[in-house]
Amino acid sequence: MNFVVTPGMRRLGSSVLGMEAIVLALVTPVAIMINEVEPAVAVSVGVGLALACVVVAGLLKRPFAYIAGSVLQVLAIATGFLVPIMFFLGVIFAALWITAIFVARRVEGVT
Repeated sequence: MNFVVTPGMRRLGSSVLGMEAIVLALVTPVAIMINEVEPAVAVSVGVGLALACVVVAGLLKRPFAYIAGSVLQVLAIATGFLVPIMFFLGVIFAALWITAIFVARRVEGVT
């Protein structure tokens, strides 16, 4: 099966990843100040995942980036171990990611 990347998928996917990058970067100060996570761990996870979102958003022209984006959704949910509300927010972003892919494909008539 050939995975076709459409302009709508790139637009919606990059929007989701862009917003997610902001939220993941903001996990860092919350983890440090409120949950007393070691700063090195919080910065590595929060900023690292935020940068990964930006990089993957830039690669959404290629089909493999959608797999990478899906892996990022799982990792975003896993940040809930540092900041518990991220379990909820990670699921919301994962739902937005999946919706962005399927809605764009449906609107653009790709089967």
